[in-house]
Amino acid sequence: MSKTLADWLAHCERLHPVTIDLTLARVARVRERLGLAFDVPVFTVAGTNGKGSTCAMLEAILQQAGYRVGVYTSPHLVHFEERLRLNGEIVKEAQLLAHFEAVEAARGDEPLTYFEFTTLALLHCMAAQPLDAVVLEVGLGGRLDAVNVIDTDCAIITSIDLDHMDYLGADREAIGREKAGIMRAGKPVVVSDPQPPQSVLDRAAELGADLWCFGRDFNYAGDRQQWSWSGRARRHNSLGYPALRGANQLLNASGVLAALDALRPVLPVPAQAVRNGLAMVELPGRFQIVPGQPALVFDVAHNPHAAAVLAQNLDQMGYYPRTHAVLGAMADKDLPGLIQALLPMVDAWYCCDLPTPRAAGAARLAEAVGQARQARAPGLAPLPTASCSTHAGPVEALAAAVSAADPTDRIVVFGSFFTVGGVLSAGVPRLGSAHLG
Repeated sequence: MSKTLADWLAHCERLHPVTIDLTLARVARVRERLGLAFDVPVFTVAGTNGKGSTCAMLEAILQQAGYRVGVYTSPHLVHFEERLRLNGEIVKEAQLLAHFEAVEAARGDEPLTYFEFTTLALLHCMAAQPLDAVVLEVGLGGRLDAVNVIDTDCAIITSIDLDHMDYLGADREAIGREKAGIMRAGKPVVVSDPQPPQSVLDRAAELGADLWCFGRDFNYAGDRQQWSWSGRARRHNSLGYPALRGANQLLNASGVLAALDALRPVLPVPAQAVRNGLAMVELPGRFQIVPGQPALVFDVAHNPHAAAVLAQNLDQMGYYPRTHAVLGAMADKDLPGLIQALLPMVDAWYCCDLPTPRAAGAARLAEAVGQARQARAPGLAPLPTASCSTHAGPVEALAAAVSAADPTDRIVVFGSFFTVGGVLSAGVPRLGSAHLG
């Protein structure tokens, strides 16, 4: 019998004894057997935070310029097929099956991980399409990530912070060295982190890469109505703000415009495509605000740096009497650090279990909330009195938050793709508070 996508994904989970095995040799051998390569410009995006937003803005602008674009990202929120978009459309299951079969045939005895096998299958599917540009998001790190078997024409490195330290290193310099592994000799590399680790700059110099640094080779300025961008020889004035919300999105957009400028000789993009693309870009789960009573905010922030950005964005939303936070997170994260930034604005915590062995249980998360409150530095403003409860999953946690919230409150769902995806699996909720009557 023919395998369904669910069959193939289950098969992929059984092939390797560990979930993450950071080596490229096995993937490279299978890629060679597949003859997998792209003959169109490739953008590869690495970083701790901002990768998904960067890929989405690149995709939107290039499509508005009339180009056929393929985008590979991970992880997904609800459905596996979200990991591959072809010309703005999520790939269909039926399109993927032959490419899983191709990888299996080429694999031989290579024990690929789930991520390695599925990455090769989706890249093989993408390579079979008539495209003009390819955008690839790195899964973990860069140097040894499966995506890095494809040579890039323009590397983009977004913000670099402490995450996945068991695999990437104990500090920003070590992590930066891993991210810098996506660079290629003589090719452009855009670094949109305002304070990049020296290891990133050193690696670019070693390779002779064409290094574009934020603040030196490109920059932005803006007011409440509009913003402008300047690069080495090109400017964009009076731009509307990106449709993706949050103050950090201008930094991501600036890196996107630098990358497009760097590849302008092969992918020219008119100014109107930039305007339209930024205005129309969509990316679920990245400071996604769903109006309602109460208001609902989704954010896949899952490390301290992303949580600090989320806190800043929440602070700029305006006044809400109470903020309710639905939290589900992985056990290998810096849980107190993830929670710390949101403590001053959260009045009620709803900690939930997640359907993966990697997750921290709801009770562990509730304990981490208490630890973060106790560890708050002396001399800071006193924290609001906050309740904390535990729930079987994100849907149950959200239901409890809705039941307790008033119409003018807001609910924030964050901490993991599993947390946001768990709520979005039944569609985007439109909340009407039980207290409206």
